[in-house]
Amino acid sequence: MLLVYSHRITPRIRYIFKHILTRTLLIPVSFTSKVEDFVAHNGLKLSYTKTALGSEFFIKSNDLLFEQGVNDLEINVQKWDDVPCFFATNINSGLPFDIFAASFYLITRYEEYLPHVKDTYGRYTAEQSLAFKYKFLEKPVIDIWSYKFLLLLKERFPDYTYKTRKYNYISTIDIDNAYAYKHKSFIRGFGGFFMDIFRFKLRDVWNRTAVNLNLKKDPFNTFNELLSFKKEFNIKTIFFFSIGDYTTFDTNVSASKNKYKLLIKNVQDYALVGLHPSYFTMNNASMLKKEKGRLENITNTTIKKSRQHYLRFNLPETYQQLIDLEIDEEYSMGYASNVGFRASTCTPFYFYDLDFEIQTPLKVFPFALMDTTLNDYLKLTPKQSLGKIRDLRNEIKAVNGTFITLFHNESLSDYLRWKGWKRLYESMLKIATA
Repeated sequence: MLLVYSHRITPRIRYIFKHILTRTLLIPVSFTSKVEDFVAHNGLKLSYTKTALGSEFFIKSNDLLFEQGVNDLEINVQKWDDVPCFFATNINSGLPFDIFAASFYLITRYEEYLPHVKDTYGRYTAEQSLAFKYKFLEKPVIDIWSYKFLLLLKERFPDYTYKTRKYNYISTIDIDNAYAYKHKSFIRGFGGFFMDIFRFKLRDVWNRTAVNLNLKKDPFNTFNELLSFKKEFNIKTIFFFSIGDYTTFDTNVSASKNKYKLLIKNVQDYALVGLHPSYFTMNNASMLKKEKGRLENITNTTIKKSRQHYLRFNLPETYQQLIDLEIDEEYSMGYASNVGFRASTCTPFYFYDLDFEIQTPLKVFPFALMDTTLNDYLKLTPKQSLGKIRDLRNEIKAVNGTFITLFHNESLSDYLRWKGWKRLYESMLKIATA
């Protein structure tokens, strides 16, 4: 047990110390604001305050963890060896910066509560983030800081038996369109057919016709392949099914179709299933509730996992809605336009609500990369993407973190813009599980 002394123990201190020490470094932690208890403690201990009590491991505290609400802070990014850091401390501190305040700022997405410009889809953009501006978006700096901090703890307390967590991989699959052509309504099928003719997409006309006449398999029906990969590589795989009503941004097969219901039930027999809330649920709690109920009626289970369509969420409102619906795990924490670590960590963490100053029961699982980011935003070929995937995996493996990837069923189709991406997915699994 590591004992932490501070002049005031706040919810923010409890939250971030437990994340770094217990969830990342596997060191149990307790807290005290009584000097006599701290002095009497013979085991691991550190003080987190303005001035050291004696010769203990001391980290000079920034004011952030003693404040409430959100303020526009001045951030000066420096280097700790070769790693960016901020909230610098003085020479007497055991670290050159306040690792706990800096980690809290990044992991709570503090900057997303501040005024910012949203993109076309109403999302916070990577370009506005501290991590993007100072070029550490592709590094899980909170985990890197934590492991560097661990080395200093081992120097100070060499007799303590330290545990090491294990690297972990999770493949997540979003089902925006279960089928390219099959099981669509007559109007949608008819409209798509004539749209392809009007745009002179003759290959699409042939494929659409062949699929609907059962001469060819629907190109987006890659579920058997995905489940086969899951079995072959023995990986945890989560399928997020969209179940919302049809809109411009939600174009999946209708949830009322028996074929779609059977597909969901079949996948559920072999893998984990979560909700993929539709585009407009970001600001619509009743729509979110309806879709969760709809998926639960199909699966006959309580749905506990969720990822927003288009990665559209507002902090803290969307997460508060998910908590109200008793969703336990959230998988939207990442950017559409850039790979990397939106919350600067590759460790799942509990959402801290800056509105109410509490740690919530909602566990956030940050993903490191998405197929459409690599293909559509970064314009990378499958071969170029593999290099980026390997780099991210190496960053995560170095800190024994959790590597989470986001692909879609359609990206394994080898159809149109996804030519060559099925092979990439398999190559990624080999790298991720090596």
